[in-house]
Amino acid sequence: MSMNRIERLIHNYDRYVSLPWDRSLSGAQKVWFVVYDKTDERRLRACLGEFELATKKANHGWALCDITNAFPEWMSTMEYKEEYFKAPEDLNLDDFEEYCARKVQSTFNLRGMDQDTVVAVLGVACLFGFMKVSTLVHAVKNQIPGRLVVFFPGEYENNTYRLLDARDGWNYMAVPITYHEE
Repeated sequence: MSMNRIERLIHNYDRYVSLPWDRSLSGAQKVWFVVYDKTDERRLRACLGEFELATKKANHGWALCDITNAFPEWMSTMEYKEEYFKAPEDLNLDDFEEYCARKVQSTFNLRGMDQDTVVAVLGVACLFGFMKVSTLVHAVKNQIPGRLVVFFPGEYENNTYRLLDARDGWNYMAVPITYHEE
């Protein structure tokens, strides 16, 4: 029986999360990108519990940080939001970047987070056009307790990640977990 892409991705993640973890890694080396086709977003979300099960089966903790609604949540706190909709070029996106970083960092600070915990970030597609995923990862890398898993809708090829297949890619040292692996 052949597995679909998400089943293969879960299988590859399961193999990877089950390996012994090197505790001496720097923050940037604790980042894993689970790379999937953007058309599989709903399928991946429907199977998210299987990633959690694989993590717990490997005796690691799991915490999910969903940033899907980060932009509207942040925008709702803005005093002059109506004016920004009239002149979006006046929006200071540095504040949004800080908001997203704090959202992920607050997950790191939950009770029970330790060097054996996976913090999974879902919803990075919502960042498109507002900030780069690499900016978010860079902002939080030094606080990662165990591993940071970024569910990444896009492509990985030749050490380059491309979000939603629509932006010039960037080279990042995160470990890629794809459905292509054997």
